[in-house]
Amino acid sequence: MRLSTKDFPLASAFEAEVIEIDPALLARLGENRARVLAALDERPVYGVNTGMGRLAGVAAPASSEHQRSLLIGRAVGGPPWLSAEEVRWLLLVRLRDLLAPEAGASPELVTFLVDRLNDGFTPAVPRTGLGSAGEIIPLAHAFQTFLGVGTVLVDGVETPASEVLAEPYEPGLKEAATLIQGSPLAETLAAFALAEVRQVVELQTLAAAIAIDVLGAPQGVYRPALAGDDQVLRSVLREVSGLIRGAVERPVVQAPVSVRVAPRALAHLTRVAAELDEVLGRSVPTDSPAFLDGEFVSTTGFHAVELGLRMDAVTAALVHLGEVSVQRTHRLLDERFSGLPAQLAVEPGPRAGLVPLHKRAVGELHALRRLATPATLGSVDTSGGQEDVQAFAWAAGNQLREACARMFAITACELITGSQARWLASGDGAPELRATYERLRELVPPVEEDRALGPAVTAVVSALRNGFPRGPGSPARAESPNA
Repeated sequence: MRLSTKDFPLASAFEAEVIEIDPALLARLGENRARVLAALDERPVYGVNTGMGRLAGVAAPASSEHQRSLLIGRAVGGPPWLSAEEVRWLLLVRLRDLLAPEAGASPELVTFLVDRLNDGFTPAVPRTGLGSAGEIIPLAHAFQTFLGVGTVLVDGVETPASEVLAEPYEPGLKEAATLIQGSPLAETLAAFALAEVRQVVELQTLAAAIAIDVLGAPQGVYRPALAGDDQVLRSVLREVSGLIRGAVERPVVQAPVSVRVAPRALAHLTRVAAELDEVLGRSVPTDSPAFLDGEFVSTTGFHAVELGLRMDAVTAALVHLGEVSVQRTHRLLDERFSGLPAQLAVEPGPRAGLVPLHKRAVGELHALRRLATPATLGSVDTSGGQEDVQAFAWAAGNQLREACARMFAITACELITGSQARWLASGDGAPELRATYERLRELVPPVEEDRALGPAVTAVVSALRNGFPRGPGSPARAESPNA
């Protein structure tokens, strides 16, 4: 794909085999770069002719060597590393930022970065242990490799960058300082997590519908009109109602709370995920200092606190949804609510049935709950007091991605349980759910005798992540960064 503006779709660029820069855009970058260099005089310009952090008031030579030092001296991280897919997304975010005029990047730097993206060049970027106010540590690891320094990943194997890079890049004035500004790591993790959250919403809607169908729960509580003015809840109720249409109701007054409130939990997660998406879609200057109106101005684009706090909020919503799911799974196993054999065992007593599967879900929920502590809170003085607040948005992104992984496992446990319950019950269930039941039975045949279900959970999680049918007309997969 050819880029002609800084406003390019990251998802399309992620999928593109070859990225090109429009020559007209490169020309504009060159003209802007000339203005930046002309504005660099004897005045102190942060990261150009000064130190950084506490040493910002100390003069430093405006030289290529100083720019090299900015990258190499801050690469203090280590494994675990980001995946190759995450690194590619991070580099694309950085490319987008470099195309902004306030960054003042040279056409040579932009071209070099594009060439590395086309090469599949994958710097080893640390995922954790990042205590700076912004993301200087991971970005130093990412871009010191452009100098032929540090480590890259070749098919997952740590390899010296000097062995992979034929011609290193020598950063010009201000360019290294630009490369380590902003919070592209937090943005990267948020983008991947958001795609997974959307999948969780879709799959948990399906799991809730199966529980309603199998338990024969009264359906009146799912009428869209009960949402009032809440359009998000109304949409969820409409979806659930469509999935359970034709299900047979049992003669019970009320279903358990976990069965009734599922749409509200789903609506809340949908809402906070949309708020995260809105923050992720904002465009703000990330360079500091930024070149604005002919002068260099310090900015706070590195402080991605709103992005971090939104991810913390999504994680909390996932925890609540996980609690609802695990409780529904327990109700499915209880003959008092299901009218089916205890523990969904063919021969209760001699056979354990699916109770061990619920215990797996409980273990996943225990781990999920511990992720609800906000990652974005907890500032500590660094850099001699100059950097006295951190956003830790990258940490919120890591927690959110782990929370999604736990939710995929919890959802797999509930879906397997629901499939077993449907097999033991009479009838075929709601028409819109029949294709799902068939697919689940293909993945996990009915449990007639006790057997190890760990591999079954793994198989269902894989299917959930890679496309899972819900019936005629249903989307095969939620949108993701690489969709």
